[in-house]
Amino acid sequence: MDKGNYSVVSEFVLLGLGHSWNIQVLLFVISLVLYLMILSGNIFIMIVIITDPLLHSPMYFLLANLSFVDIWLSSVTTPKMIADFTSEKKTISFGGCMCQILFAHFIAAGEMVLLVVMAYDRYVAICKPLHYSTIMNLQKCIGLVLTSWNIGFVHGISQMVVIMKLPFCGPREIDSFFCDIPLVIKLTCMESYNLDSMINIDCGLVVVTCFTVLLISYTYILVTVLQTSNNGASKALSTCTAHITVVLLLFVPCIFIYVWPLNIIWLDKFLAVFYSVFTPLLNPIIYTLRNKEMKNAVKRFKSYYIDSKGN
Repeated sequence: MDKGNYSVVSEFVLLGLGHSWNIQVLLFVISLVLYLMILSGNIFIMIVIITDPLLHSPMYFLLANLSFVDIWLSSVTTPKMIADFTSEKKTISFGGCMCQILFAHFIAAGEMVLLVVMAYDRYVAICKPLHYSTIMNLQKCIGLVLTSWNIGFVHGISQMVVIMKLPFCGPREIDSFFCDIPLVIKLTCMESYNLDSMINIDCGLVVVTCFTVLLISYTYILVTVLQTSNNGASKALSTCTAHITVVLLLFVPCIFIYVWPLNIIWLDKFLAVFYSVFTPLLNPIIYTLRNKEMKNAVKRFKSYYIDSKGN
């Protein structure tokens, strides 16, 4: 295309999730309630883990970090989506769009690597219990968490740099509630096939690698647990089941959006809402309900900080 047709983009128009005003109001209420639940649920888990000495272990240190990441994963897109439900002009600046791309991929990739770290923690705890305290010390845990953040940041930057240098022309409408890379690429003034392939490879490197490592790790852990007949086996099985559920909630939508795209708009929107809203919402519920130690810690927190003050 002739370079003369290129234009400097100052903003994009987000088409959102619906056009009917009644649907917009309904979605506004639902999204606001869910977002407040995400914030309160994950912050509550972090507070319980920090204040309860019995939870000062590597597993719960990593769980607190997962809750922290989940808050940010949801906050990248959800507040903007909620605000747009009450706005007639659903626009986002070019800079805001680039920030969404950066932080969405930064935080999502960081969470994927963090889930690998959590799987490693469970592997050491179950398969090498006598060496657990030596291998998973505080310094090691902090180093692994920082590694997950660094990998996520490199991945997010690599995505944003590619998009920022692209020329845009024609319609500037994005048929979603946030700046999703596959949809932004379609607005460029160049053939998008090679770009799509490059983005899929970049995302696939993180998603598929982490997902494969997690599948292998938990398969090995579950085989080890099933071969064990002691009292700790059921506890380990329950913990691993919760971890696997969280893994599937995050990875399955990302695989079908970025690695193996189906290119069905309504399905892409649903999957995007699922991993940015429902995954951060369900994580604290899953870990609280499936973990006996967390349930006991919640009871202790309620008894000490709520019931005692009430009396």
